[in-house]
Formats: sequence, structure tokens, C-alpha cells
Amino acid sequence: MRFETYPFEKLNVLLEDIVPNEKYEPIVLTIGEPQFDTPEFITKALCDNAALLKKYPKTSGEPELREAMRNFFRHRFHIELDDSQIVPTFGTREFLFNFPQFLLADLDEPMMAYTNPFYQIYEGAAIASGAKVLHLHLTKENGFLPRIHEPELAGCDLVILNFPNNPTASVMDLKTMTTWVKLAIKYDFILLNDECYSEIYTHTPPPSLLQASIEAHNPTFRNILVINSVSKRSSAPGLRSGFVAGDDGILREYMRYRTYVGCASPLPLQMTAAAAWNDNEHVIAFREKYKENFEIAHEILGVKIPEATFYIWLEVGDELEFTKRLFEKYNVKVLPGSFLGREGIGQGFVRIALVENAENSLEAIRRIRMCMDEML
Repeated sequence: MRFETYPFEKLNVLLEDIVPNEKYEPIVLTIGEPQFDTPEFITKALCDNAALLKKYPKTSGEPELREAMRNFFRHRFHIELDDSQIVPTFGTREFLFNFPQFLLADLDEPMMAYTNPFYQIYEGAAIASGAKVLHLHLTKENGFLPRIHEPELAGCDLVILNFPNNPTASVMDLKTMTTWVKLAIKYDFILLNDECYSEIYTHTPPPSLLQASIEAHNPTFRNILVINSVSKRSSAPGLRSGFVAGDDGILREYMRYRTYVGCASPLPLQMTAAAAWNDNEHVIAFREKYKENFEIAHEILGVKIPEATFYIWLEVGDELEFTKRLFEKYNVKVLPGSFLGREGIGQGFVRIALVENAENSLEAIRRIRMCMDEML
């Protein structure tokens, strides 16, 4: 297998010979890792359950964790999931990599489609699965929402959407999601939405693909799956708690596969994650912090405030030259959009992860503004 170089490795190569301006303290806005402290009730739960390290964890997850995840879905999306319709995962990255291999292993010439630009794991999974790839381009011209071309989709086995979107911060409405569900049923492909940013929104809560499935008169979620994680919503990426929910027929077989994978979450982490999933108040505070950062970006950069995520997809012209100059003159790191896309998608943009507090975000955005003014 030949995997592509990860975007952050490409960035290191791009900047390796540049000495940044020591006049400025370094600011890194490249990775989508929240820089806020994990809430105290979550860290306390970890300490309180440390003694459970003496026991082997179940691959299927403890009942307390599964119920907490179902509670989240009940509270947030007003959907009552059966226990067979949800599987805890070790974050979502491991699922995104191993699920396509599970799903496509027995198919001749499998086909995957996913949004472009994309989270690199989608591509890695396609390579590991030996799948052909259809890129669903997200561009300024289409409002960063994939156009539907039915003849191409008809040949797909797995389609991965990612809304709210990383890196473009675009949001897909319920009506459009419902159209995608109907296509999944019509052409019998598995449709997965990566919903890891569903809880980081500025005003209106983004919909879930499972809500769209119900709207499409598919209440059993046939061919439909969603994933989510506490990493962003709870500022707890190290907790590695995620889930996949939807079609119980698929999940039943996938659960059997997972017993061989060996990715069960340790019991202290499961109990801690249950506490995080069961609480919604702490998420409100994080949303306000990200909203404040967006307002700062809007005031200084003139960008539209995104509906969700904590990313700014900033149009800068030559994104490689901008990234190098911003680092050299102002000691700020951002990620070139072309490192996140294929077939020319992402060129002309940089991704800015506004994951710092308002003070640091203000300083970073001021430096970005100065760099943009110099390059006009």
C-alpha cells in the first residue's frame, strides 16, 4: 500500500528552511485540537474510575456508556435509538479507517466517494480497501456542498459526507440530506455522515443524517450511518470516545468484526466518556468561546461567520506562498488548503483552526490580516 503524506508532514517540509520572526510568539492554528481545559467533572470521573484498570473492557462498550450515547442522541436530535443501533468506538478515526475495509473486503472493484477537500483518513481507508475513489468536490462555486451526479453515485458502495464540514465549515440542511438518503436507498450504497462538528455551531443546531433518514421515510436507517465524538464538543480529544449509529443490520456484522480488531476502550475511559456524553451544559460554554473567535475573525478579516465548526476557510490567493510568509514574518502556522484536497481542490485557501482563547485568537487574526494586506 502506498499512502499519501499526511498534511502536517507536508507543512513541516514546506516550512523546514524558514526561520520565523522571533519578534512574535509562535501561534499554531493548524490542527483541530481544542486548546481549552477539559471540564473538571470529566477529569474527576477519570480519577474516580481509575481502579477499573484491573478489568478487561468489552469491545461492545459498557451499558452505562451505550446508554449515555443514546441519551445524547435523544436530547440533541430527538431520536430514540435502540441499543442495537449504536456501537461505541475508540474515537472516530479508527472507525473511519477500518469500517471501509470491513464493508468492502468481499467486493470486486469497490467504489468509495467522499467530500473533497477531506479528512485524510477517508483517503487512507480507500487505499487500504483497494477502492476506486469518486471525489465530491466542495468549491466556492457550489457553496462547498457536493453536486449530485446520479450516474456516478450509482456505482458507489460507500459514500462519506462530512457536515458540518472540515475544512470548509459548510453545513448541509435537512432537505438536502434527505435527498442524499433517498439516493442511498435508490442505488443501494451505504451513506455515512461524519458529524464530529455537529455540536460546535453558532446559532442553529445542524441536523443529523439520521433525522434526514426519518424524513425520507426510512425510520430503520437502512443503508444510513452517522459518527460522532466527544473530542470537539467536550474539549476531550484524548478521551477517544466516539460512536457509530444507524443501520443495525450493518452494525451487527461490524460488531463481530470489531471483536478481532482489538480497539476496546479502557473501562476508566468508558465511564468518564459516559459522564461527558450525559452532560450538555458544558458544551454551551465551549460554543460561546468559538462564536467569540468567529466574531473577531469577522470584524478583522471580513469573513462571514460560519454556521458551525471552529474553522475559517480563508481565500488568500497563492496558499503556499501565504503560508510561508505568514510563518516567516509573523510566526503563525496555518494549513494550506491544497494539502487537504485533490485534483486542484483547496488551492487558493488556507484552513485556520480557531481553537485558542479569544486573546490568542485576536493576536493571530491581527497578524493574518497584516500578512494579507502585504500580499494584496
